[in-house]
Amino acid sequence: MKEKEIMVLADKYIMHTYKRFPVVIVKGLAQKVWDVNGKEYLDFVAGIAVCNLGHSHPKVIAAVKKQLEKLTHISNLYYIEPQAQLAHLLVENSFADKVFFCNSGAEANEAAIKLARKYAHENWGGDKFELITMKDSFHGRTMATITATGQEKFQFGFTPLLEGFTYVPFNDLQALEAAISEKTCGIMVEPIQGEGGVNIPDAQYLSSVREICDRHGILLIVDEVQTGIGRTGKLFAYEHSGIKPDIMTLAKALGNGFPVGAMMATDKIAQAFTPGNHASTFGGNPLAMAAAKATLKTILQEGVLENCQKVGDYFLSQLKKLQQKHKIINEVRGKGLMLAAVLSIEAGDIVNKCLQKGLLINSTGGKTLRFVPPLIIKNQDVDHAINILEEAMEGK
Repeated sequence: MKEKEIMVLADKYIMHTYKRFPVVIVKGLAQKVWDVNGKEYLDFVAGIAVCNLGHSHPKVIAAVKKQLEKLTHISNLYYIEPQAQLAHLLVENSFADKVFFCNSGAEANEAAIKLARKYAHENWGGDKFELITMKDSFHGRTMATITATGQEKFQFGFTPLLEGFTYVPFNDLQALEAAISEKTCGIMVEPIQGEGGVNIPDAQYLSSVREICDRHGILLIVDEVQTGIGRTGKLFAYEHSGIKPDIMTLAKALGNGFPVGAMMATDKIAQAFTPGNHASTFGGNPLAMAAAKATLKTILQEGVLENCQKVGDYFLSQLKKLQQKHKIINEVRGKGLMLAAVLSIEAGDIVNKCLQKGLLINSTGGKTLRFVPPLIIKNQDVDHAINILEEAMEGK
């Protein structure tokens, strides 16, 4: 089909829950994608921090093809070989002892909220059920996760929200401590706020949150849906702080584009879930497990984390140089290959100009450019992106 025909068909039959760019992407390879007209783009969105190994990675493709020929779905009523193998791999490389598999970040966070409440109910009684989350956070689009999300724009029109959530400013330990009450069962936090604008807390913030949880005897839930699977230069962002959460959520990059989520916990917390407490028809299906297992092994074994750290540092330095040339850039921040440039103007025009010039980026919060490219990019890809950004900012 031609580009215009596809757009007309989509606009007619698909609900308008997205404000889409006028481009139809039909092919991807590594850090590049192509539209239906054959135009090439350097992809620094990566499916919104999803394709950490880039598009069409051969090992992920091979794993899915092999599994597709054996078994696509069977149900969690039975044991599933690649599911057990992936769970072992995740546990061996994290703080956790047990894993629950689902299909998305929202589902993973929903499961975490349920597990925290179930654990609290069994151990502390029914009056201890509240969670503290952060302003400008983002935890998903289900009713529980938009309630957990500390941004009113995602909650508008969906009231009444779920009871039992309190919000405090991100990176404000005093406000966090003051919000804890006899009803608090846990704190839910992103190591770096992604949708909130790539907000990075003080170096000791997460370890201090852990200490607060320990002192009050409450749970620490770390939402690593966007930061996990190597995005910050370590497999999980909590590792930068030297702490261990009680519960962690993953999705996005776990399957390198294949829909898969995971909620992980220590044995002590996980035992609160018993048969019948929580479930997912498609969670942990063989195809998703095969994709995620190949993704995780590749990231752990092929120097991807080291490349992320090295190229991320270079990208950050080049963005800072760009800041010196263009007064519209107020701030540059980031960790690994999760970076942002905060502008003094609305970012939409820059995003659109970059699209026209063959670079995919996106914006959050109106004035923040976000860069979450595949972790396999090289310095020359950064140079290419910086050149396009500089052209897009001319005259601003």
